[in-house]
Amino acid sequence: MAVYAIGDVQGCQPALLALLKALRFDSAVDRLWLTGDLVARGPDSLGSLRCVRAMGDAVRLVLGNHDLHLLAMAAGVRPLPDEPGLREVLAAADRDDLLDWLVRQPLLHHDPQLDCTLVHAGIAPGWDLATAMAEARNVQQALQSRPRETLAAMYGDEPRCWHPGREGMDRVRFAINAFTRMRLVDRDGCLVPGKGAPQSAATGSMPWFQHPALDAFTGRIAFGHWSTLGLRVAGRFLALDGGCVWGGRLCAVRLDRDGAEPVTVDCAGLSPSPRGPAKRS
Repeated sequence: MAVYAIGDVQGCQPALLALLKALRFDSAVDRLWLTGDLVARGPDSLGSLRCVRAMGDAVRLVLGNHDLHLLAMAAGVRPLPDEPGLREVLAAADRDDLLDWLVRQPLLHHDPQLDCTLVHAGIAPGWDLATAMAEARNVQQALQSRPRETLAAMYGDEPRCWHPGREGMDRVRFAINAFTRMRLVDRDGCLVPGKGAPQSAATGSMPWFQHPALDAFTGRIAFGHWSTLGLRVAGRFLALDGGCVWGGRLCAVRLDRDGAEPVTVDCAGLSPSPRGPAKRS
């Protein structure tokens, strides 16, 4: 059995199918970890959802910010999207089944045998594994018990700093932002807005995975979300977003074999939604 982690698909189902073929992936015996943002600006978000859902227990998917945004639009708490691909999802005959499956996906997956944790964006500095798992469960419970309220309240940058005494939607919002939107933090470990490459970070901020408080979280962390960071698999932090939807590459790394070389496929033939250049989130 092989275990592969793949970066952000963002609706690029043709690239996903090509990468699975290159990996010789067999859903009967192999396992697939996906970093989230299964949907977004690519040519086939609906096909991406159907393809991954059909693989059943062979897949471990964590939610990304675009996945949550789709759920918020479906719940009626955000305007309908300009992207034709997301409108296709919301108009599909099987949309309810697909969205019910999507909302039940976690924000964190951990495998103790592989000593590896999967998230979309990152782990807040200062969290250990137990804390991160508890915060992910708290968000998942909120999405299950109060989906509309949770999806409506998740937008916004505050609070930026973690505190174990936070309660209610402030606690949920911080966790969602850390798990699905974080790229940069300041010296105190508080979240800092920013979308560019790490070298463009403002003075006093740093990539979340360079913060010394991450020493509290042991083991490997596989994540996506940061296309301008690109593919980096050195050390215990595995950055897998190769910017496929922007004409980059869709990237995979084998988790159960030390030193395995990444496998990538070219996404240059794909293009984002025809609505024009989109702001990266």
